[in-house]
Formats: sequence, C-alpha cells, structure tokens
Amino acid sequence: MRFYISTTGIKRLTIASAGAGNGKGSPAPASVRRFSGRTLFPIVLLLALLLPFLFVRIAFIVLDSAAACSSSPDCIGWRFFSGSDASVLREELTRALLEAKDGNMDDNEGGGIESFNQLVQEMTLKQQDVKAFAFRTKAMLSKMEHKVQSARQRESIYWHLASHGVPKGVHCLCLKLAEEYAVNARARSRLPSPEYVSQLSDPSFHHLVLLTDNVLAASVVVSSTVQNSANPEKLIFHIITDKKTYTPMHAWFATNSIESAVVEVKGLHQYDWSQELNFAVKDMLEIHRSIWRHYYNNLKQHDFEFDEEHKRYLEALSPISLSLMNLLRIYIPELFPDLNKIVFLEDDVVVQHDISSLWELDLSGNVVGAVVNSWCGENCCPGRKYKDYFNFSHPIISSNFVHDRCMWLYGVNVFDLEAWRRTTITETYHKWLKLSQQSGLNLWSPGVKPPALIAFEGHVHPIDPLWHVAGLGHRFPEVPLEIVEAAAVIHFSGPAKPWLEIGSPEVRGLWKRHVNCSNKFIRRCKIIG
Repeated sequence: MRFYISTTGIKRLTIASAGAGNGKGSPAPASVRRFSGRTLFPIVLLLALLLPFLFVRIAFIVLDSAAACSSSPDCIGWRFFSGSDASVLREELTRALLEAKDGNMDDNEGGGIESFNQLVQEMTLKQQDVKAFAFRTKAMLSKMEHKVQSARQRESIYWHLASHGVPKGVHCLCLKLAEEYAVNARARSRLPSPEYVSQLSDPSFHHLVLLTDNVLAASVVVSSTVQNSANPEKLIFHIITDKKTYTPMHAWFATNSIESAVVEVKGLHQYDWSQELNFAVKDMLEIHRSIWRHYYNNLKQHDFEFDEEHKRYLEALSPISLSLMNLLRIYIPELFPDLNKIVFLEDDVVVQHDISSLWELDLSGNVVGAVVNSWCGENCCPGRKYKDYFNFSHPIISSNFVHDRCMWLYGVNVFDLEAWRRTTITETYHKWLKLSQQSGLNLWSPGVKPPALIAFEGHVHPIDPLWHVAGLGHRFPEVPLEIVEAAAVIHFSGPAKPWLEIGSPEVRGLWKRHVNCSNKFIRRCKIIG
C-alpha cells in the first residue's frame, strides 16, 4: 500500500493492495480506490458534530431508564426508537389520567394530602409511577372540591339566614317610635288631618297603596315618590300595616309630616270585616303555611346541594312568603272599597322619576298594569319564568300553562279596582289554593306569586319595562347601571333588601339617599353607619 501526498495538501490518496507477481517478482496492482479531499472533509465534520450529541443522548437515556425500568436494555431500545421524551411523557400521563378518571379510588387513596407541596413530597419520597400520581391527584382534588362545595352551601344558607333577620337598627327604630307614640301627643295626632279626610276617596287625586310592617322602608317609598313627583300635592298615600307596627308607623308619619302630600296610616285591627271574609283570609293563610311547611320538610329530607333549584327553595322559604301584609294584596278591593284606581307599590322600591302618568294609562279593560318583559328585550325575563315557580312535572300544571312564559312583576302595579270587582279573580285565587291542597301541595313553590299568576290570567296589561326595573335585591345585580338610572322605579326584589348589610353597596346607595338622616331616632339607632 502506497500513500501519495503532495506539498500543497492532501490531493489524492491512493491505496494499492499487493497481488500475485507477474513472474518477474514485481507486484501488479490488483485494485485501486481513490477518495477526494472534498468528499472526505464534510464527512469528518458531520461525524464530529453527531458523535458528541449521540453520546450525550445515550447517556441521558441510560440514566433516566435506570430509575424507571426493571430491564435497562429493553427500556433503552424502546426510548431510543420511540420518539421525543415530551411526547412519551404526554402519552404516559394522558393514559394514567384517563385510568384515574374512570377508575375507583380507595377511601384512603388521598391520605392526608392537603396541598400540592405535600403531594410532591409524597411522590418524591416513595418514587411512585405516573399512575399513582394521577390517582393521588384525583383524590386530593376530589377532597378539595367537596370542601369548596360544602363551604358554598354553608355560605349560601348563612347569607339567606341573614336576609331573614330584622336589623338591630330597624328594631330599635320601632321601639323608639312606639315609646314616642305613648308619650308624645303629636305622635298620636290624627292621620291625615281632618281637612284632608275628604281626599282619601276623591278619584281626582293619585292614590298609592302600601301594605307593609316596615316603618323605615315605608318612609323611603313615600319620601322618594314625593321628591320626584311633578305634582306632589295630588299624591295620597294609603299605608296599611298590622297591629304591632301600627303605633310606630303612625308615630313616624305624624312627627315627620309631608307638607305637600297626604298620608293615611291604618291598621288591620281597625277594619270591621264580615265573618265570611275573615274566614276566607284565615283559610288562605293556613294553606300558604301548609305549602311552606311541605317545601321546608322536603328540603330537610334531601341532601342539600348548592344549585339554582335549591337556591330558589331558600328564597321561596323566606318569611315574606308567609307575611300577612304580603298575602293580603289579593284583598285590595276589600281594603279600599271607595277607590277605583290605585298604584300599588311594594315597600322595597325607590321611585326615581315622576310616576304621575301611571294613573293615565289605559289598561284596555284589564285589571292590572304590570311589567312583563324585562329591560333586556321581548320574552327576556331571567329567573322569573313560569318554570321557576310552578311544578311542570304535575299534569295539572303542565296541561294548563306554558313553562317558558314570562311572569308579570309585582312591585309597581296599576290596579283598576272597578274592573277587578267585576271579575272572579279573588275566587279563582282561592279555588287554586284549594286545588293545591288537594294535590299534595306540589303545584308550586311557596309565596303569593304563583296563585296570583293563575288568578289574574287574561287580566294583565303590559306596561313599559322602564316603569319598573326589578332584581336589585340580589348579591350581584345583573341590571346595567344605565338601565337602573333610567328606571322610573327600581325594585330590590330578592333576599338582599336595601336596609340589610348583605346587598350591593352601589345599589344600596340609591336607597340610602332617601333615608331621613336628620331624624333623631335614625341617628340614635345608627341606621346609617
């Protein structure tokens, strides 16, 4: 073999192999292979780059496989030819998570793991595989989900319990006013003054009706209505309350008289109703209480879970569902036999604009004018469709009503009492109460709304949604601010009444601005902190 190297570098490499002689002892070339330097140099460079990488990769695979596999050669081969580490790990983890998702856990699978750091420490010390990691993670997350669910349930119940209470300041106000009624002759003065008595049944005035046992709430309704009225001298307020609240209610409006409007305060004990009517009211109250007890017992017997259905259960079981003042609205024609047209306001509303036009509305022969569609558009009434109040699994309900229909709103209503007296609305109301009692009390949820919806069927005249914007009595009202500002009347329907501390501070401010903070009893009872 001979090498030929020139002075200018490797130009040519000739490899000659010896063969048999030609008879003269001189070798004869058998085969010659030649490599060009231009070909050899890139090959050498490529090997120089690949060999270190290959060495490092094999080293990592061997080290990684040694901890995970019982047979290193098998694992090395599999890992080497199967693709990148990331894709392998992803496939392995996905398979383990799917097994954990479909598999059953032992009761002690999660152990005492409470946090991610504990999980990492556990897996590191015991050197467990991916499958064990997936099951441990599932157990830990399930435990945490259960805790969160339980906390939400308790929080929901506590929040609703808070909505059922009477604030200390409101209770204090009633006590102070009752004492004032006893010691102050002015607090016992006649309401209204004798010169205004004739106006109480005069149809040329604008008559407003409130049925309430909340002095503070009534004061805000009257104050906000008068302040925003174009003709406050035409307003006549008829406030009906129960016997226990009569003295503080009378004392408040006697000592905080509204110069430009007339206020009448009357207690239920001052009515002289017939025995037949008293019996009908008593029967109505008993059936409503039976429905309430039925739903309460159902809630106790089932495992309570936080969802929309049980949330409505809690709202339906509010004491207001059994409030006499709330239920007596079906007897408004009997409460005001001398009036023909009234505007009914609930005590948790605030009037923001002049509402004089409500008395001029043509109800087209109907009994009640009410908002049906909400501010969000036609057939838009979140949380107040028939299916939210009625049991459509019962054939009596499913065969008579449409589950997706919007219910009309109580809170701001125009009642044509003369038209009401010509109908059988009150009788229909009692008829369906009896039917509910005979059907196992399963036709609807507790409250005045469901039977009223049935009784007033075919007697409702829709009015503009901006007359009455409801839903502000929830923790996070969904009504846009511009709609709230444009509304003639805003309604704190829901558990979070504005005199409670659990409501939204932004919308509560719209109510608090009408509280008479200059009153000595308001200050002493620290109603506005």
